[in-house]
Amino acid sequence: MNLPMLCAALAAFTALATSAGEAWSQAWPNRPIRIIVPTAAGGGPDVVARFIAPRLTEVLGQPIVIENRAGANAMLGAEVVARAPADGYTWLMGTGQNTVNPSVMKQVPHDIVADFAPVSLVYQSAYVLTVHPNVPARNVKEVVALARAKPDRLNFGSGGTGSAAHLSGELFMQMTGTRMMHIPYKGVALALADLVGGQVDLVFPAIASGQPYVKAGRLRALGVTSPKRHPSLPEVPTIAETVPTFESRSWIGVLMPAGVPRAIVDRANAAIVKVVNSTEVRQSLVAQGADPETGTPEALHALIREEVARAARVVKAAGIRPE
Repeated sequence: MNLPMLCAALAAFTALATSAGEAWSQAWPNRPIRIIVPTAAGGGPDVVARFIAPRLTEVLGQPIVIENRAGANAMLGAEVVARAPADGYTWLMGTGQNTVNPSVMKQVPHDIVADFAPVSLVYQSAYVLTVHPNVPARNVKEVVALARAKPDRLNFGSGGTGSAAHLSGELFMQMTGTRMMHIPYKGVALALADLVGGQVDLVFPAIASGQPYVKAGRLRALGVTSPKRHPSLPEVPTIAETVPTFESRSWIGVLMPAGVPRAIVDRANAAIVKVVNSTEVRQSLVAQGADPETGTPEALHALIREEVARAARVVKAAGIRPE
């Protein structure tokens, strides 16, 4: 075959492949979609996934099946999606823990940046600095003063080494020049239970987790970790009002395996944006202490890269050793 004929054949093959790919993408979805939640049933990502699933079904016209694959710091569920076919039928409800893992775990079997196709952010969630009523501090300034006056006398609980509550506490100490003892638990719910019981001085739980105890008067909320005051706790100032630029938030977003055709990613993105920005869903997320926020695949990709780098800085400064 001479060169002109070879070029013509290659061009025809490319056009055929492109046409077939476009046709495949246009037919999507034509069967049920799995959303893999890498946390246990009842947790924030699971609750949100199950809340938006029927609404996504209405938009996409196919059943959405929620599958919990908890374990290994959210790595187990992420691995299922990373190794799934790149056909758009397996989604990951990714969490902030997925961007922390590269810094706190010795072995992560996938690359959260390279092995996934970001689709859209769903929401970001802030934390709230809560203390037991016996702690003699009624605001962030007084906590800082107390911690500086008695280094390592105050302690803070978290859901485990490398968890969001742990890194929030480490960042707080780094930015205020204080030292407190970290007490890791197997889940933030256990840390909160000991905080209510007076065995722990303070905890940085998600707003949704800490809010019921605060409103019941069993814990005192001193500051939220978001850039602005949160509608669900409007009377609680931001920590940044006392410690300028302080911010600690986690994220929830949808990702697919790397290699999914862009046309499918875009259709999924449009469905997520429509559902999350509906009045009903937004109001529900805000009531749970979340900040609904959608965007382009590129925006989620940039956020993931930034969060991986941010976690690495906090972990390094804190001297946390990967497990």
